[in-house]
Amino acid sequence: MKAQELPAKDFSGTSDPFVKIYLLPDKKNKLETKVKRKNLNPHWNETFLFEGFPYEKVVQRVLYLQVLDYDRFSRNDPIGEVSIPLNKLDLTQMQTFWKELKPCSDGSVRPLLCGSRGELLLSLCYNPSGNSIIVNIIKARNLKAMDIGGTSGTDPYVKVWLMYKDKRVEKKKTVVMKRCLNPVFNESFIFDIPTEKLRETTIIITVMDKDRLSRNDVIGKGILGAVSSTESGQLFHY
Repeated sequence: MKAQELPAKDFSGTSDPFVKIYLLPDKKNKLETKVKRKNLNPHWNETFLFEGFPYEKVVQRVLYLQVLDYDRFSRNDPIGEVSIPLNKLDLTQMQTFWKELKPCSDGSVRPLLCGSRGELLLSLCYNPSGNSIIVNIIKARNLKAMDIGGTSGTDPYVKVWLMYKDKRVEKKKTVVMKRCLNPVFNESFIFDIPTEKLRETTIIITVMDKDRLSRNDVIGKGILGAVSSTESGQLFHY
C-alpha cells in the first residue's frame, strides 16, 4: 500500500499519515498501518490479514480505507477515504491499482455521529496553604462515540496534564469506563503548584477513547489556565 501527493495537514508543511482498515459491515475488527513521519508520498508495504471469512462472505464485504494525519497531542486529522466493494474485484488474482481518496465526511467512518462531542463536568480548587491544586473529574455526558460499534465500542477515560511555561510537568488519568457514553468518574487528582507559579500554570484535560488494538482516539480536549480554550467541540463545565 502506498499513497502520493497527500495534502499537508501540519504547520510544518507536511503530514504524518497512517491508514485505518475496516472490512465493512464488520465493525469489530480495525487494523492500522504504521505512521510515516513527515511524508506526503508514503510507502507502507504492509500486509494485513482478516481471518474467518469464507469466500462467499468476503465478496459481500466492503474494504474501507481511511487515511489520517497522526497528531500526538490532539485528534488525528482526516486526509481522505476510499471504499472498495469486494464483489467488484477478482479476489482469486493479485491486483494492483490506484484509487482516488474522497473527503472524509467528519474525520471518521461514522457520518451519523457528527456534532457535539459531549460535556465534561469537573471542579478545581487551589489550596494555598498546601501549595496544591485539586482537579476533580466528576462525570461526562453525551460523549461522541469514537468507534464504529457506537456505545458498545467506546471506552472513555480522562487524561490530565499539568503544564508550566509550555513544559509538561506531570500526567494523571482516570480509570477506563467500559462501553459508556455517560461515564461517572468521581476521581480527584492533586498537583503541587507553588503560588508564585500559579499564573503560568496550565492544565490540559483530554477525554480519550481507549482502544485495545490501535491508538486511543481523542474525543475532546480543553485547556484551563492563563489561556483557556476547548478543542474539538464544547466539552467543559466547571
